[in-house]
Amino acid sequence: MRTAIVEHVIDSCGLLEEVASGRNGATVLFAGTVRDVNDGSAVSGLDYSAYASMAERELASIVTEAAEQWKTRDIVVEHRVGTLALGETSVAIAVAHPHRGEAYDASRYIIEELKKRLPIWKREHYADGRSEWVTNATVDIGHGISDMGAHP
Repeated sequence: MRTAIVEHVIDSCGLLEEVASGRNGATVLFAGTVRDVNDGSAVSGLDYSAYASMAERELASIVTEAAEQWKTRDIVVEHRVGTLALGETSVAIAVAHPHRGEAYDASRYIIEELKKRLPIWKREHYADGRSEWVTNATVDIGHGISDMGAHP
């Protein structure tokens, strides 16, 4: 198991290699990428910011929960921060398990919990020159509720 908040390009194939094992019959890779349109507006790129130490702890907690629930330690997750261009990977999740259903379920759990709980903020840049913080979810950051869309 490994989790990381990174500033470098995510190597999805490298994550797959990390979880590879002869005991597993299924490996699932989820890659979230920067798309060119959001809510009808043309997107030119985005920036991710994080409360890094808290994001790292929460990401590790989410992956530990998935590992315990689906009984696999063959999970690697990286979430990128910084400036990303269209098509670049912002988050990658690799899960390997003896059975495909459990691999898919664990991966789905991780991305859904990450979207709800991780203190990472996204600022989209639009083709018309506008930029705005995009609301992702609401998380409790230990001293009240914080709108994930509002930059820290």
